[in-house]
Amino acid sequence: MNRDGAKKSIWQEEIKEFPDQDMAHKLYDVAIVGAGITGITTALEFQKENMSCILLEASNIGFGTTGGTTAHLNDFFDTSFHQVSKDFGSESAILYAKAGQEAISIIEENIETYNIDCDFERKIAYLFALDRKQAKKLNEFKEGAEALGHLIYDTHEIPFPIAFEKAVIIPDQAQFHPLKYIKALCKNFIEQGGVFVQNALVERYEEKDDQVTLSTAKGRVNARYLIYATHIPPGVNSIHFMTAPYRSYVIACKLKNNSYPGVLGYDLEDPYHYYRFHNINGDNLLIAGGLDHKTGHEQDTDKRFSELENYVRKYFAISEVVYSWSSQYYETLDGLAYIGKMPGNESRVYMATGFRGNGMIWGTLSSRILRDLIIKGFSSYGKLFDPERVKPLAGFSTFIKEMADVGIDFIKDKLFIEKIHSAVEIENGEAKVIKYEGESYAVYKEKTGELHLLKSTCPHAHCEVRWNAAELSWDCPCHGSRFGINGRFLTGPAAKNLQRLFPGPDTFSL
Repeated sequence: MNRDGAKKSIWQEEIKEFPDQDMAHKLYDVAIVGAGITGITTALEFQKENMSCILLEASNIGFGTTGGTTAHLNDFFDTSFHQVSKDFGSESAILYAKAGQEAISIIEENIETYNIDCDFERKIAYLFALDRKQAKKLNEFKEGAEALGHLIYDTHEIPFPIAFEKAVIIPDQAQFHPLKYIKALCKNFIEQGGVFVQNALVERYEEKDDQVTLSTAKGRVNARYLIYATHIPPGVNSIHFMTAPYRSYVIACKLKNNSYPGVLGYDLEDPYHYYRFHNINGDNLLIAGGLDHKTGHEQDTDKRFSELENYVRKYFAISEVVYSWSSQYYETLDGLAYIGKMPGNESRVYMATGFRGNGMIWGTLSSRILRDLIIKGFSSYGKLFDPERVKPLAGFSTFIKEMADVGIDFIKDKLFIEKIHSAVEIENGEAKVIKYEGESYAVYKEKTGELHLLKSTCPHAHCEVRWNAAELSWDCPCHGSRFGINGRFLTGPAAKNLQRLFPGPDTFSL
């Protein structure tokens, strides 16, 4: 498995293992955990500053969200300029508007510097409302953008076969192949003296004096600074109650008429749909995504893919769905990313998370913010994205809802887990969380009849996992940790596997 799900993404052929490197028993300047776009770009930024860096990855590059992104590069975001201006003031909104183009410029700069072939293209984006309610929202978005001098134009036509109420054009956006890009960055990081270690799950860390000690699956690492580029870090702290995990669904398909829109497109439904195309191995493919939901809060994840396909078929002449996959992202209380020093720590642990649907942008910008905070002690974006920021009004109602959801999930799953008495009651290809003699178990029976029995309690905060049939994974509804059918860790903040009790054939009774 090269990414954190059973389904194959459009980028997956580019995922690779790098040759193992010796971790070396020395004090590194910076240890970075997570080899997605955030971790790799940040590692290269520090290495360019002649700081010794080690990049630690629990699996392989692009294993998480970077391997499942749709790789839109935007300078407008899921949290609108209007909302940021309302919640944080016009100066913050101006800085926020600047961030997108700066991130795209960083990507262009790296492509030019390292001569990277990653299918990068500048694109026009179309944002369109499908009804009057969405049109009101689009008017608000446009007014917020214009107030900041952000280029945006009304249009009466869109290059998508979709009926609309109102639409705007946003020029100078972009797209690329994310795995080709980060693979080249990682290669250059290593060539410049950086150390990259795969299959090195970081289980815990300890701050002491002037350094941080990490315990990994491959031994200990000491560094002056630690950066978590893994969505949210392990342990239990305030960040876990200030973010919520979501999954988004994507299909890549061939069209009968070969009429692929050469632009980026987004509607304003909730959750919204998004479109672009990419040529993979000589085939043009329409990439369409949407139908997001909180991780672990959808009983039939397979149904999401059929619903997305049926929706896209209403407008496009699909001849074949070639790829389908889902991916995970995190939302924060107030809609802005958390990039900076991790709350509740001394001064040497940093993090970057809460990118919503704009991970390629905020992951890239995080590299500069974190570099400046550690080397200079200051970033122009530091206050805006500070994880310790306090904004009582912005996001407060969301905070209450997320806290309630976690509590409800925890109690409900503990009390109402389905009771069965033997493994015979589980059909081939079926999975259940069951209660037996006061203990909870996660049971999955493969189509061949092979049974997998795990303890169902997530090792992070002790919530009960739920089955994700589409990706063949056990997902925690509280904080987004995910595990394979054999209990193997896929996605944090958990830093351990689910306890595996029975890996053999179906020969037992509970």
